[in-house]
Amino acid sequence: MSLPLSRSFLTAVLTFFLLSGLSAQSVFTIDGTGVSREEFLKAFTKNNNGVAPTEKAYGDYLDLYIRYKLKVKAAYAAQLDTLPAQRTELQNFRSQVADTYLKDQQSLDKLVKEVYMRGQKDIRLAHIFIALPKTAAVTDTLRAYEKAMAAYSALKKGKKFSETALAYSEDPSVKSNGGGIGYITVFTLPYELENLAYSLAPGQYSKPYRSKGGYHIFKNEGERKALGRIKVAQILLPYPPGAGAAAKEGVRHKADSLYGLLQNGADFVALARTYSGDNLTYQNGGELPEFGVGRYDSAFEARAFALERDGSISRPLASDFGYHILKLVSRKPFPRQFDEQATASLKQQVLNDPRVEVSRQALFTRIYGETDFSRNEVPEADLWLFTDSALRNPGYSSYRGLGYSSVVFSFGQRGYTVKEWLDYARTSRSQRAANGVSDKDLFQRYIERSALDYYRSHLELYNKDFAFQLNEFKEGNLLFEVMQRKIWDKASTDSVGLAKYYEAHRSKYWWNSSADALLFTCNNEKTAETLKARLSASPINQWRMFTDSGGAAIQADSGRYELAQIPGSVRPEPAAQSFTAFVPNKADNTVSFAYVLTVYHDRSPRSYHDARGFVINDYQTFLEDQWVAALRKEYPVKIDEGVVKTLP
Repeated sequence: MSLPLSRSFLTAVLTFFLLSGLSAQSVFTIDGTGVSREEFLKAFTKNNNGVAPTEKAYGDYLDLYIRYKLKVKAAYAAQLDTLPAQRTELQNFRSQVADTYLKDQQSLDKLVKEVYMRGQKDIRLAHIFIALPKTAAVTDTLRAYEKAMAAYSALKKGKKFSETALAYSEDPSVKSNGGGIGYITVFTLPYELENLAYSLAPGQYSKPYRSKGGYHIFKNEGERKALGRIKVAQILLPYPPGAGAAAKEGVRHKADSLYGLLQNGADFVALARTYSGDNLTYQNGGELPEFGVGRYDSAFEARAFALERDGSISRPLASDFGYHILKLVSRKPFPRQFDEQATASLKQQVLNDPRVEVSRQALFTRIYGETDFSRNEVPEADLWLFTDSALRNPGYSSYRGLGYSSVVFSFGQRGYTVKEWLDYARTSRSQRAANGVSDKDLFQRYIERSALDYYRSHLELYNKDFAFQLNEFKEGNLLFEVMQRKIWDKASTDSVGLAKYYEAHRSKYWWNSSADALLFTCNNEKTAETLKARLSASPINQWRMFTDSGGAAIQADSGRYELAQIPGSVRPEPAAQSFTAFVPNKADNTVSFAYVLTVYHDRSPRSYHDARGFVINDYQTFLEDQWVAALRKEYPVKIDEGVVKTLP
């Protein structure tokens, strides 16, 4: 089904073509096709490794970029872009890269900054909770709301929060804590409740807030500088099942005895393995996973965070489970500088947290706007009835004017039909049944999935950075293919042409001071010393036997080399029949040295055999220059000096 072109779609298409080089602000044109100022600047910035943007730098790069574009033009003219391998590589690259652009960066950055700001402090929180059943009836909701409002009214009249919590809160722990839940920090609570907690000033309490679980009233009872995260090890001495006062007292005495041993230098790890009743941690010396505030019981956390130095040990702490002896393993402060390292770490945490849904919804809002999303005026009640009937009866094909071909929504020119929606609903039938997802919610998920699919497949129309990266990859592949066919293969296989080129330019190819030598690279200094000792103790012509026996630990080669190419040979100049000094390679910790057979002090001409590698490189350049000159005649190049002068 074809739909009229929307204004936003036309704008996107126009933007795409402008990015492809049809902008009036062209730095140069090749056979009438322009390369935009924006494209040229992006390429210059990316490929010049921090070179200052001077007039000369721009001029030098302009010549290189024109040559590059001429070769790509030739590749297109030869229809190399239609090769199956080219298309497959481009599609694979597109698939790999597209997802990195499917984020709303602005909202994501905002969430990361919010995490950083909130993470600077911990909040001591008190809580009144009125529960709602999972499938709450209207009467359940009304009862919970009235109870929450009654608690809020009591607080407004001046009743203490702890007393109000005892009177109204349905949190089972309220009897022991009076509603006080201890310190929380960023990531401790579900995001919607974290928002509520961080909206309160010290001493302030909130209005009742409804979540899926019920109604909440929070009070900020105080703040402190964030304690960050810690790792502790514990020895847990648990109470026996059904333990009375006497049994618990016996556990306390045992804990005191172990604490005394630790104070006298006993090994914590050994005692944890022997005595700790924590089956999850005793085998690794009692170490718990790293945690922040709000993860464990407030008394446990207070004792753990009170430990000041790595290795310090707490007195035994009583809990409902038994007695805990804690040892501080390490402490990790929350970042105090919003630098690159902190941003990267916090961003990863945000991406792994449900709060990223905020950014996800911002992405959909942007997609809906950029793609001109529209929903057709289809009565929802009719659509749900049709959906349920069609899923139960595959032969059911229409209802009240709705048929398989009816368009329910569209992105750009693409309309999505009732049939496509039903296909999605069928594949999601088990999800609907298991999770109680309504048709309306499932339809919204279908819209979101369709939005992502459409946006991903048309991404270059809406994201100029992606369009540039995709085109850059495509042209790079085409350049490699056309250079392989036109230059590299010919230069390496044209023996007659190579020989002629050498004869015409043999005065270019000379040996500077050089030597016949054996070169060795070993995986470490010890291997190098062992190899040198074996070579020294045997005739040097047996070197292959020793290097081959070293396997991957030793790399070796032989030939004539200029002295600058021989490790350790420049100062002093090596003597024949001698080893050079060891040269460590910092990049991979290997060690290189050489054995010099014969030294040639004087400059001498290279034979064709010795110069062949250089000749191939020079011949490639020669062929390329000839080819580019021919391309310039075939595809005239015009530089707009006025635009060049506007380059920053």
